[in-house]
Amino acid sequence: MIKITLPDGSVKEVEKGTTPLDIAKSISEGLARNVLSAKFNGKIIEVTTPLTEDGTLKLLTWDDDEGKQAFWHSSAHVLAQTLKYFYPNIKLTIGPAIENGFYYDVDLGDETIHEKDFKKIEDKFLEFARKKAEFKMRKASKQEALEFYKKENNLYKIELIEGLNDGEITFCDHDDFTDLCRGGHIPNTGFIKAVKILNVAGAYWRGDEKNKQLTRVYGISFPKQKMLTEYLHMLEEAKKRDHRKLGKEMELFSFSQRVGQGLPLWLPKGAMLRERLERFMRNAQQKMGYLPVVTPHIGSKELYVTSGHYAKYGEDSFQPIKTPDENEEFLLKPMNCPHHCEIYKTQPRSYKDLPLRLAEFGTVYRYEKSGELHGLTRVRGFTQDDAHLFCRPDQVEDEFKKVIDLVLYVFNALGFDDYTAQISLRDPENKEKYIGTDENWEKAEQAIINAAKEKGLRTVVEYGEAAFYGPKLDFMVKDALGRKWQLGTIQVDYNLPERFELEYVGSDNQKHRPVMIHRAPFGSLERFVALLIEHCGGNFPLWLTPEQIVILPVSEKYNENAQNILNLLNNYDIRGFVDDRNEKVGKKIRDNEVKKIPFMLIVGEKEVENNTVSVRKHGGEDLGSMSIENFAGLVKKEIENELNKSKLN
Repeated sequence: MIKITLPDGSVKEVEKGTTPLDIAKSISEGLARNVLSAKFNGKIIEVTTPLTEDGTLKLLTWDDDEGKQAFWHSSAHVLAQTLKYFYPNIKLTIGPAIENGFYYDVDLGDETIHEKDFKKIEDKFLEFARKKAEFKMRKASKQEALEFYKKENNLYKIELIEGLNDGEITFCDHDDFTDLCRGGHIPNTGFIKAVKILNVAGAYWRGDEKNKQLTRVYGISFPKQKMLTEYLHMLEEAKKRDHRKLGKEMELFSFSQRVGQGLPLWLPKGAMLRERLERFMRNAQQKMGYLPVVTPHIGSKELYVTSGHYAKYGEDSFQPIKTPDENEEFLLKPMNCPHHCEIYKTQPRSYKDLPLRLAEFGTVYRYEKSGELHGLTRVRGFTQDDAHLFCRPDQVEDEFKKVIDLVLYVFNALGFDDYTAQISLRDPENKEKYIGTDENWEKAEQAIINAAKEKGLRTVVEYGEAAFYGPKLDFMVKDALGRKWQLGTIQVDYNLPERFELEYVGSDNQKHRPVMIHRAPFGSLERFVALLIEHCGGNFPLWLTPEQIVILPVSEKYNENAQNILNLLNNYDIRGFVDDRNEKVGKKIRDNEVKKIPFMLIVGEKEVENNTVSVRKHGGEDLGSMSIENFAGLVKKEIENELNKSKLN
């Protein structure tokens, strides 16, 4: 008999050889029908895999991210089978699940796949799926595996196999199709009821531009047709909200090939938006005792070697900057934390000085491959709302809770109200890949768990997702379209204080190491602005939007009156401009609707006579005529209502 521990802590004693599906059936038939895969001792396995030792088991359904991953990984096998059916001479390479769906990279040779081919691929895919073919894993020797792909002259698979050890190679069979695979599948193809080929793109073998370019076929699949319909509708909505499209229409940011890929240019309205976000964060940080610092955009290579970042991220950094001194090398700053450690070391610290909270809007640079760049969400230069808290071990939990308060304050003020906190802990089965003592890890992990519980956060625990230097709390936010993003992270670090030999003198007059907390509620301003644009469709909160009003004179003779009204409103701290183009009011309204201006104030003969403005809200709501003072009061009240949704504890 073996003991199987379930997520709720209950223990089932079962016979050796029992499968996860057997355990699901013992719980309920409904669960057994819906279980897609399983996670045993941290590893994804098939539901038909016999369990032979004690361990922890999680049964995975479509509601679990890992369940979806197993579903989409299995779908990639069916896609490969389908592509082989239509293009028998192609060479298969790899086909993983991704965040939304899956892809398969193939060498088509002289063949091509066009959008007109998508329908026939989808139809044949579903025809294969309806066979309900079981996914069966089997081991193969290295020689057997190599012989299999030598028959097809598939040099890609051969290269993969040559990098594996004999005894760890497995194949997956379903129907009449076989593929090299590590495992983690749904029970059979019949679970797949709907599929859509999304697009094809070029991709270099193993992501190396020196290698041959392959064809990447993207797809997504679902257990119900209704889910696919809803997903495709969401995609259409996402296109309308695409931050690249809205950012251009709203004149927020731009890119220039001459400046360089992945280096955004913030236009005046975008710069104003950034400044207001920064001011919002600075004000909150000041109330919480943070001290502002500024560090250079470059640092010596030695700094990042000391921190460990060069060893871990050196390949993703820009090449070192040489100087006339042959012994000098600098890097564009990829991280702010090493600089902040050096600031900590500028003077002796006492236990009475802690916690020390250092904050900086620090711009960092990381080399991203050109094919991975995407608007503001994936860039080569970005500004983090970075802060590092240096504290005594007994202060960690309290400081952690205060940072949670700050993150939630940001979310509430900006309308992100659907989020889950992911507690990322060490992999208990693989402790050697982490640094630090068990005692410190247990303290840090417990501090995060306690803080999250006390704050009443909805949490999930993920083992093996901790950083190598410590556990963390990541905030996973759903936007208005139901898409999940990571926004805000808090990390506990025992590593950098050790590497930089940071110290403070304790009450016992002895030297001690501080604990370091990394935090960034926005993450990066670039990515945060991109997600905010798409979340609110460009309709920013009134307190944040760069231009709150536009004044529309009905003809040129009212331009001066319009400018006088703008000057009056500026005294109420209301931002905007006069649209004095020689165009009809209807066109001006249409143009400013596209720019998402919250209020349009129309000025004509009647308004000038009565000292009023006609107010039109973005979206078409007519608020009628009102005095300047009454309009200013309306704006002030709306801003107060927005900000009152969020209170900083």
